[in-house]
Amino acid sequence: MYKFKKDPISGMILVYIQTNENHEFKMMLDTGASNTTFDLNALLMANFPINNILNTGMAETAGGIIEVDIIKTETISAFGHTVKDMKVQVYDFIKHGILSDYDGLLGLDFFEDTEFTINMKNQTIEVKK
Repeated sequence: MYKFKKDPISGMILVYIQTNENHEFKMMLDTGASNTTFDLNALLMANFPINNILNTGMAETAGGIIEVDIIKTETISAFGHTVKDMKVQVYDFIKHGILSDYDGLLGLDFFEDTEFTINMKNQTIEVKK
């Protein structure tokens, strides 16, 4: 069971994720997002290796459909759960008019093959394999 904090403005769940590449990113848990998405600027500032673009795809955002790069991470960890070789979306938030204090969105793909429970009253998350 892991405690979480809610963003005071948006009310979304704040998550700190770790990658095998020894980076930590401040993300928002978005249960409406199918795919985990990183801001290109956050990756560049962290010197995260982004030269491993597998392909490009299309993603639907609140502002419309945009082109995204797809990269593979070695691991992503949060809530005591780790996903290996996860494919994630990357695009430039600023270029698309998004100014955010967060490095991206943790999507439902992170929870594939798990059972997870969000308790909003107690502000906890539990992830089971």
